[in-house]
Amino acid sequence: MVLCAAYPRYNCYPQRSGTVTPAEQASCRGTIGQSMKRLTHAPNVALATLWTDLLCQAGVDAVVQRAYTSSLAGEIPPDQALPEIWVLDDSDLERARRLLHDLSHLPWLHWSCHGCGETVDGPFEQCWNCGALRPGQVVA
Repeated sequence: MVLCAAYPRYNCYPQRSGTVTPAEQASCRGTIGQSMKRLTHAPNVALATLWTDLLCQAGVDAVVQRAYTSSLAGEIPPDQALPEIWVLDDSDLERARRLLHDLSHLPWLHWSCHGCGETVDGPFEQCWNCGALRPGQVVA
């Protein structure tokens, strides 16, 4: 997927020097720019970047918007200064919502390590003490 010049990572313009014509801008915005949808806002830029990277790894093209607006909090309402995650293709919006929900609701497990007997809590797949895999984990 490609975007307009505002997103240098996505370049829909021909690889040439010079300025982009208004016709090229209009054609680019017509295919992607109008279909961008806001997925959610994040409490900070670190989480916004993490969530966006995980969505991109899952095949959902997403970008962080308002990454640097936290310094404006106080000048504008604080909720308007939070970073946002936008999905570039609105047909991926529901899939992105499910992925983000699954990411934020990881199973909380309580298991004992078969290697050292240590109790491990949380969604960890390896023992923090000896590095042994959780029982039932398969090495990929």
